[in-house]
Amino acid sequence: MKCPYCGSENFKTLELMVKKKDGRSERFDLNKIVRGLQKECEKRPVTMERIHELAEHVRRDLMMLGKDEVTSQEIGDLVMKYLKKLDRVAYVRFASVYKSFEEPKDFEKLLKEVKA
Repeated sequence: MKCPYCGSENFKTLELMVKKKDGRSERFDLNKIVRGLQKECEKRPVTMERIHELAEHVRRDLMMLGKDEVTSQEIGDLVMKYLKKLDRVAYVRFASVYKSFEEPKDFEKLLKEVKA
């Protein structure tokens, strides 16, 4: 296969697997990240182009790890890293679900972090 970036004929696509919290593994799906970001960025001044860019940054960072399998936590951590820079409200929305907030103090702690 030919590399779309450098033209090398020795290009191989790697199939990245994701280890889920329950122990199952599934194929990495960039569209899952995009769909999740769409939900968190709903009614926010974030374009679809920016959502796709963020998802692509996550995919690229995962591929740079050089592993065949990553955890869903690694993916979530990367999404949070980039989302915090993109839109703080969407970041808080994502974090509240991703970190399973159950108490108001969880939000307070995150909001202090975002304000800093």
